[in-house]
Amino acid sequence: MDHSGHGMTMDLPPFTLGRGLEWSADPFFLVACLVGLGLYGWGVVRLRRRGDSWPVGRVVAYVVGVLTVALMMCTKLNDYGMVMFSVHMVQHMVISMLSPILILLGAPITLALRALPVAGRGRKGPRELLLALLHSRYVRVITHPAFTIPLFIASLYALYFTPLFDFLMGSKAGHVAMMVHFLAVGVAFFWPIMGIDPGPNRPGYLMRMLELFAGMPFHAFFGIALMMGSTPMVDTFKHPPASLGIDALTDQSAAGGIAWAFSEVPSVLVLLALLFQWYRSEQRQAKRKDRAADRDGDKELEAYNAYLASLQARGN
Repeated sequence: MDHSGHGMTMDLPPFTLGRGLEWSADPFFLVACLVGLGLYGWGVVRLRRRGDSWPVGRVVAYVVGVLTVALMMCTKLNDYGMVMFSVHMVQHMVISMLSPILILLGAPITLALRALPVAGRGRKGPRELLLALLHSRYVRVITHPAFTIPLFIASLYALYFTPLFDFLMGSKAGHVAMMVHFLAVGVAFFWPIMGIDPGPNRPGYLMRMLELFAGMPFHAFFGIALMMGSTPMVDTFKHPPASLGIDALTDQSAAGGIAWAFSEVPSVLVLLALLFQWYRSEQRQAKRKDRAADRDGDKELEAYNAYLASLQARGN
């Protein structure tokens, strides 16, 4: 397996956290992260100049989400991830499960719809194209649980336990494509469950919780399968460079432990976000009911006053 696409990957010294966090940017992800942050910042500034507010919490969530992608792909973690299964698994779990949740909590589509100018009559600008995409059959399909849950599961089993993984890891372009896929699958899976942005598939809160827990056990089973393996299961990581001083089977077991443990982190995060959204939704409904009741009460009072006035007029 040739990893020459990643420069000095073969001669890496033993892994430490300090070495892993050294700067080593992947050009594609560096540009993508900078563009993502720049566009989001432009949207927030545009709203503020217009006198509209945008929650600080959303800005923080989005920025941290993009920075987690940069941390995985623009540091030496990316180089070590080419030859160490455990480091690769950290990359996979963060990019497919943590980054998408944080980015979705930043509501980038809602921001875009509010910040982009409306095109003139009969014309189509970026805002109109985005709205058309949101209402398209394509988005309805890729955000439906019948599509997202199997895809979420297949991204583990069909990738790691077939020759496809080794093929993708054989080149820099393949590795980048795999990471983009992990991010896209994570966004497609979590968007209908806890995304703030408008989407075509938005079931009730209980159904969303069921969708969340339908996918998570498969992550745990995948992790257990790796931990219990008696031989290295993925060719790419069968023969780690001697300079790393690691055993392939021990590293595979560590990767399994990371996959197993990490399935709990997003579950808790998403559950908290869902419960908060549910609470806010109930509050909004209660306020609407109160306002409607107040209006009905006012009408009843007016009718009663009119009735008293008519009685008084009759008496006179």
